[in-house]
Amino acid sequence: MTKATAAQIIARHNRRERRKASAGALSVDIVLGIYLVMLLHRTLWFGVVHASDGAPAMTLAWYALYAVVGAIVGLVGNLLNASPGRMVFGFFDNPEAVKVRGTWREALAQHVSWVLVVLTVVAGWLVTKISLADIFSSEGLAGARRIFAALFTPEFSIFEQALFAIIETIYLALMATLLALPFSFALSFFCAKNCVEDIFGGHPAACSAYYAIRFVANLARSIEPLIWAIVFSVWVGIGPFAGMLALAVHTVASLVKQYSEQIEEIDHGTVEALESVGAAPLQVIWFAVVPQIILPFLSFTIYRWDINVRMATVIGLVGGGGIGTLLVQYQGLARWHEVGLIILLIAAVVWIMDYLSSKIRAAIR
Repeated sequence: MTKATAAQIIARHNRRERRKASAGALSVDIVLGIYLVMLLHRTLWFGVVHASDGAPAMTLAWYALYAVVGAIVGLVGNLLNASPGRMVFGFFDNPEAVKVRGTWREALAQHVSWVLVVLTVVAGWLVTKISLADIFSSEGLAGARRIFAALFTPEFSIFEQALFAIIETIYLALMATLLALPFSFALSFFCAKNCVEDIFGGHPAACSAYYAIRFVANLARSIEPLIWAIVFSVWVGIGPFAGMLALAVHTVASLVKQYSEQIEEIDHGTVEALESVGAAPLQVIWFAVVPQIILPFLSFTIYRWDINVRMATVIGLVGGGGIGTLLVQYQGLARWHEVGLIILLIAAVVWIMDYLSSKIRAAIR
């Protein structure tokens, strides 16, 4: 390969990277432009200036208007080389890109970014209706005193009932973790890019599985266990089985991500050595990959059980069984002394689980 050819290849690569960066910066700027227009008009204009009149109902015409005006704002900023998108993609730092570092364009991009941050905080304050007056009002403080006084004087007559409920919660989390473990272990190899490209040789079936499983896992992980508990409560009925299934689905999605990321960080020397002597993909995985990941996998699994115990106390609020179901019953009756005992049990179990899981994870490292 001649020197000129190598230079041409590098130049083509740089041009391709610049085009990708430019497209990414433009996309970011358009999205931020639409966000800025909606923020200024919808939240601040109708939230501050015309708060008493109320904001108009959102129609397709409003969405189209925001999209068009926001896209124009983002496009203008991008063409001026003075936009947050160009900051994100390093145009002000990369010497091979647009050289505007230290100029008014970079300063304008920084100011626009800070304005977006400040406006977002202001909008968040308005949307959440933060009111210090309500927090420190005499009526609010009196109500808080009544509740906390009841919570810190627990009713021990329901101790046995609460104890069995918290034991059910622990087993619920345990079974969800155990059920999710084999699925997470098997699927993680198809979600690790180095396995798909190196061990499976980039086979079309492996690549298809990679994108499909990652999409489903990301989708399942984005849905909170609380929502999954509602789905399974309708599907299999209210009780610990629904809660266990909800936790299991979310656990598979989360562990697949953690496991696959750990697989992508392995030392490839052993993999290449086995492949050089003609080992099959399953042999490479079993003898080269698994020994390197087994301890981190155990650590992730134990930590996940710890998380599931905490989540199990919440999904019971929507019929997932365990201590959460008992908690919502007494809370609905405003029996705060009983609620106080349940909260103390939950706090004790969570603390013990956190302590034990940290010790076990430290021991297997």
